[in-house]
Amino acid sequence: MNSQNGAARPLDVVLFGATGFVGVLTAEYLAAHAPEGLRWALAGRSRTKLERLRERLTAIDPGCAELTLLEADADDEDALRELAASARVVATTVGPYILYGEKLVAACAEAGTDYLDLTGETEFIDRTYVRHDARARETGARIVHACGFDSVPHDLGAYFTVKQLPEDAPLTVDGFVRSNAVFSGGTFASALTAMGRGPQALLAARERRLYEPRQVGRRVRTPAGPPHFNGATGAWALPLPTVDPAVVGRSARALERYGPDFRYRHFASVKTLPMALGGPAAIGALVAAAQIEGVREWLMGRYEAGQGPDAERRKRSWFTVRFIGEGGGRRVFTEVSGGDPGYDETAKILAESALCLALDKLPETSGQVTTAAAMGDALLERLTAAGLRFRVAAVR
Repeated sequence: MNSQNGAARPLDVVLFGATGFVGVLTAEYLAAHAPEGLRWALAGRSRTKLERLRERLTAIDPGCAELTLLEADADDEDALRELAASARVVATTVGPYILYGEKLVAACAEAGTDYLDLTGETEFIDRTYVRHDARARETGARIVHACGFDSVPHDLGAYFTVKQLPEDAPLTVDGFVRSNAVFSGGTFASALTAMGRGPQALLAARERRLYEPRQVGRRVRTPAGPPHFNGATGAWALPLPTVDPAVVGRSARALERYGPDFRYRHFASVKTLPMALGGPAAIGALVAAAQIEGVREWLMGRYEAGQGPDAERRKRSWFTVRFIGEGGGRRVFTEVSGGDPGYDETAKILAESALCLALDKLPETSGQVTTAAAMGDALLERLTAAGLRFRVAAVR
């Protein structure tokens, strides 16, 4: 626990955006799994919706009838400052984060409050680093982005894989992602917003590079690998331009266990050639459409924010991330797998990450940090106990 985040604060964990689609799932997970005595609260814009949610949670755990409710808007700096000062950890599901996220990061960095979100938006992560990392280091706040399917299975999966390889050797890890899941309106809106902000994202990345300290004595690379048929996975591998490789790379820079020279590549794993050919074309068309404001707004209107796949559809959803790690004369095959990645498992991961920061003995870190660097083995243990599977499939 960071010393600034002491028990003097009235709340251990605040869930902001609790009445949104993923927010409700996260609240239900906490109601079912939070340890006795955890002081947690629901936060959002509408008191009425928060009260309704509290009633719903009381059916899971009667103790939830006493949950604190905090009214706050993502744009209300005074309310966000008050919220941040009241808690040791704040977890937020309110996106797109580039539009609604920064004021809460600023409030948490100033108050020395640990902050978690679900963003996969590289521009937002780079901007918060430039603007708030230094202050968070001063106050002891840990700013941890991408605490859902983006990017915990990939970040901790690479971390788990590295731990199976020799120390002090050059290492390479490739990740291959498969899933059958569908997305919600909020996820679609975040993706379209990010796709429509390519120039701004490049500018934010360039600005970040000016502020980041240079790596001395070690090298970390996260290149986009070429499309190819991978014999080890028996599928076509397509480079995935998501936030995940950047997160894995930042973990590798922070932790010497990744060796003197580390390379990570990230792929979608596709079984058939038509899908391998058609997938990039469809994504390219969506990216092109997202550049036109009217078309982007029309597309967003096809999926209502706050709505998502029902419980029956989520029950049929699954994900698998396979890793191939090599170095020091050793080759390992590992796997991370679970159920519905975008919602059920994301809610579980966000909730367990918040509990981990609030309750577990962790390395001393502050500023913008990754899940592997901030929580590492403790979060691995939590997620394994919660039903995600991390396993070594083979060693050669």
